[in-house]
This record gives sequence, C-alpha cells and structure tokens, in this order.
Amino acid sequence: LREPGLNLRVVQLFRDPRAVHNSRLKARQALLRESVQVLRSRHRAEPRGPARQQQQQHLPLPPGLLGGGRPPQPQHRAEFFLGGALEVICQSWLRDLLLARRAPDWLRRRYTQLRYEDLVREPRAELRRLLRFAGLTVPPALEDFVLNMTRGAAYSSDRPFLISARDAREAVHAWRERLSRQQVRQVEAACGEAMSILAY
Repeated sequence: LREPGLNLRVVQLFRDPRAVHNSRLKARQALLRESVQVLRSRHRAEPRGPARQQQQQHLPLPPGLLGGGRPPQPQHRAEFFLGGALEVICQSWLRDLLLARRAPDWLRRRYTQLRYEDLVREPRAELRRLLRFAGLTVPPALEDFVLNMTRGAAYSSDRPFLISARDAREAVHAWRERLSRQQVRQVEAACGEAMSILAY
C-alpha cells in the first residue's frame, strides 16, 4: 500500500453474517474442506495455555473441534464446521474494521468498504462510488451489466455457485426464512461486534 510505484486500492466487501451463514449452509458440502482450513488457521494462530482460554469467546458449537469432548454427529458435521469457520471469518472482519477505524490518512485514501446489501439496493450509485474511488470512469455498458446482474427476473438458490442475472434483493433477506432462531442467535453471538460496526 505504501509502494510509490503502485496505485493500489483496496475494496473490502462485507455481507450480513446471517446471510453469509445461510449461503454457506446451502453449499455446505462444497465448502466443507474450505471451512476446515479456516478453522485450522485459527487453531494455529491461537495462543496456548491460560492466555488462550481467557481470549476465547467462541460461537456456542458442539464440543470436539479443537480437542476434548465428543465430535459432532455425522449429520451435523458440515454445519458444525461451517459455523466455526464463520466465527473465524467474523473475528477477521472485526480486526480489519478496527484497523480501518484507526487507519492513518494514507491508508484511508486507499481503502474503502462496501456492503453487499448497499450494492444490491443501489447498484448504479455504489458502482459509481467504487469506480470514483479507484479513479476509473463508469462506462454505460458496465452500469447496465450491474443493473442486469442484480435485477434479474428470478431468484434461485438451488445452485449457489452459478453466476447469473437474478433478483439479488431477495438474497438480502433470504436468511430470515431459512435460518432457525437458534442459528440466528449463534451467528449474532459470534459476529455481534462486527455486525454493530457495519450497522447490521
């Protein structure tokens, strides 16, 4: 970021963690290996001994992941790993958000945040903001493309990795109909601080 020969800009995309969890649950099998890798990264980074126990404020998940207790039942294993990975992701978001709050001017000029929900609600305005931040012009064809991709005729969650035009506004609140109250409480417990800073 400080390299004078590079005009590097960073756009960090966020999404409501409840919606993230809902999407990850739909693609649970495809994301299982990735979730385990995310959890291993936390395990390697955590301090050992008493300091580790004092710092942990974990999502209430079944015991057995990082040692001790019984492992989850096979039918719950994917959700177990996905929930733990989401907790790690939210902790990472929180570190980034706190860093951005304390950032010096040179970093503030090169970093911006984007909420998925804002992009879906106001695609043209957010696209213009992002391209202005990057010092780029806004070709009319790109505006049309963004509007088409977020205002498609249908919304389908059957194939989560299929990139196609759809009504992305429906994806914003889909978690409300698909997650149980317990799942919502778990996500909010794990991601509450980051959600508060992001106005979720």
